[in-house]
Amino acid sequence: MIRILLTCFVLLGFTMLTNCKSGDDPDPENPENPENPENPEVPNVPEGFMFGADLSYVNQILDHGGVYKDEGTEKNPYQIFSEHGTNLVRLRLWHNPSWTKEVYDPEGDQLYNDLYDVEEAIDQAKAQGMDVLLDFHYSDVWADPGTQRIPAAWEEITDLEVLKDSVYNYTFKVLSYLNDKGLMPEMVQIGNETNCGMMYTDAPDLFPELEVCDDNWANAGEVINRAIEAVNDVSEDTRIILHVADPAHIEWWFGEMTSSGGVSNFDIIGISYYPFWHDDVSINNLSAEIASFKNQFNKDIMIVETAYPWTTDGDDNYNNIFGGDDPISGYPYTNQGQYDLITEITQEVIDGGGIGVIYWEPAWISSNMNDLWGTGSSWENNAFFDFDGNANQAMDWPGHMYE
Repeated sequence: MIRILLTCFVLLGFTMLTNCKSGDDPDPENPENPENPENPEVPNVPEGFMFGADLSYVNQILDHGGVYKDEGTEKNPYQIFSEHGTNLVRLRLWHNPSWTKEVYDPEGDQLYNDLYDVEEAIDQAKAQGMDVLLDFHYSDVWADPGTQRIPAAWEEITDLEVLKDSVYNYTFKVLSYLNDKGLMPEMVQIGNETNCGMMYTDAPDLFPELEVCDDNWANAGEVINRAIEAVNDVSEDTRIILHVADPAHIEWWFGEMTSSGGVSNFDIIGISYYPFWHDDVSINNLSAEIASFKNQFNKDIMIVETAYPWTTDGDDNYNNIFGGDDPISGYPYTNQGQYDLITEITQEVIDGGGIGVIYWEPAWISSNMNDLWGTGSSWENNAFFDFDGNANQAMDWPGHMYE
């Protein structure tokens, strides 16, 4: 693991602070960092800024042979992330993901990314001092801009009022269960990359009425509002996120959802920003976009998904999603390039007044884990671990000396 020369990091509060010095003490009359004259090497980030990691696959990887190390020593991955400054863990929740057992031969004996798997992950994250963002997909499988499949248990619903009650009851039941166990998430995300709405793909006739790309904002808004109501009925302290992929869609989507959709009682605009796919907004213009969104909607802004490769190689036969295209100029496919890109995105979010950045699946290393498309990982070249399972340079992005 590459470390900054003459600097060692320890976790303090929500940021990585230096705890060792070389040479003379800094001159308090002429500080290099005026915000902290006693220690000029403190990363200059806003109080409470969130350095997040989506660790949704970790439990499944551990159950199927995955090994995580830090400087050659095998460790609990939640501990590794916490010790390197991660202070927020994002976890996805599917309604009834029975397929996560069925992809194994013989069939597995437990579900993943269901309530009980999420419960275990939340417990692990909180034990390491990290907050939690729980991401309700409202689906049995992946929800993204192109696919929003209704849970199988709700396919027979033919009335919007019944659907709204089902969404409320499910959300309330999940969060009440976690709250009773002392595991209430600090943040809840209502839907995942809901660019064109929720629960409309290959659904009965009722559910295409939730496809906002067909101008069904009012119906979708009613469903979202019921989910928000459920969160608040369990805990008014839990912050609520609505999430759309690509900064280029934020002004349109949130403009329509807050007006035509009648949705206003949420706290954070969540954005997926993968520079390969979302190139309408360049990295060096990201801060201006974030500042504009914050001003227009009077909401906090957060990047809830981003990633970048550190190599074009793979560690298994599962084809990688990223790495086949030319790298972004200035950010080669190296450990340094990955580190530089994630820290630059974070700097842009800070400059724009955003409240955090979450890296998507930095622990999705290769293992004997199965998903719907392969065995291993299609993301191991984007992870924060090398192919021997050792934490790499990008793991230290929370301790970067931000300006």
